[in-house]
Amino acid sequence: MPDTLGMSSAVFAKTEIGQQEIQTRSLGLSPLVRRILVLADGKKSGGELAAFLPSADGIHAVLEQLLNLGCLRAEVGSQAASQPAPEATAKSPNAAPFANVLGLPAAEMRNAKDNEMARNFMINSINSIMGQQTRISLIAEITVATTTGQLRTAYIGWQASMADHVVGKRRLPELTEKLFKVL
Repeated sequence: MPDTLGMSSAVFAKTEIGQQEIQTRSLGLSPLVRRILVLADGKKSGGELAAFLPSADGIHAVLEQLLNLGCLRAEVGSQAASQPAPEATAKSPNAAPFANVLGLPAAEMRNAKDNEMARNFMINSINSIMGQQTRISLIAEITVATTTGQLRTAYIGWQASMADHVVGKRRLPELTEKLFKVL
């Protein structure tokens, strides 16, 4: 993903909302997203934080999500990356930034049937490409995701898992295109 906001060089720090999220876990962040939030200390750049994800390709989406939720702020780097999130966005766990970052429609535009189709697609693609009984924690995260926002957060782990598998990596563009029709 292109670094249009200068996130690789920007240094990220937790906001008050981010500190509260560490204590309360009220936003229901995925383990990967939470890991980046915990590690954001005002000293590490986006590029350095990328090393803590299974695939560095997902760091921009994770940082964008945390910025939009109001959990992080960019200390240095692009002004666009350091703009504070609107208050309404910071309160909603469904406010994942995927509509902007990945060109998806707003989460409110998706219905329960779309969510069910997205959930089934992610689980079935993991099971068929990587085999059953693998990536159990990711499948559990996808299974319990009930909102579009939660599914879009789980997408980060799904994308990273696919990118780490030989066949998944080769088929990732095709699978992503199909998934985005309902995600």
